[in-house]
Amino acid sequence: MSANEDQEMELEALRSIYEGDESFRELSPVSFQYRIGENGDPKAFLIEISWTETYPQTPPILSMNAFFNNTISSAVKQSILAKLQEAVEANLGTAMTYTLFEYAKDNKEQFMENHNPINSATSISNIISIETPNTAPSSKKKDKKEQLSKAQKRKLADKTDHKGELPRGWNWVDVVKHLSKTGSKDDE
Repeated sequence: MSANEDQEMELEALRSIYEGDESFRELSPVSFQYRIGENGDPKAFLIEISWTETYPQTPPILSMNAFFNNTISSAVKQSILAKLQEAVEANLGTAMTYTLFEYAKDNKEQFMENHNPINSATSISNIISIETPNTAPSSKKKDKKEQLSKAQKRKLADKTDHKGELPRGWNWVDVVKHLSKTGSKDDE
């Protein structure tokens, strides 16, 4: 079989195997991504495999340069890629994309044993913590409640019922009183 026929068969197999799998993503007919680990897992990483023209006789291009992998140190990325490259050499000449993804899933803990997450948000949190003390005093002034005198509290209590609710119609306007104050159109 030619390389293109092998690629078509493997592409069809990958689509059927990973159908509905949220971790698998087909970027193009010759480029695939697979997330190893769950979304919230700090040891999760993403592998990208791109086929060359003569794949599977030649090795695919392996990459971990996705934004998802920003918290992984370059040393850990290099060690993962080196171990995957060994698996590529062992499987050269056969369809190996599925094999590489499964190999990475099976050895995830071993790959990530030296992983210490890089906190890329450190500078942002420093900026926020620097600005926070400046805004705190002004918010304290806004939060201060107005104190009511005893007379004001009594008046408020007299207006409300035992549940603290105002009686029905408390804000209604006495129509006759209102019209007598404003006058009628005939008076003009």
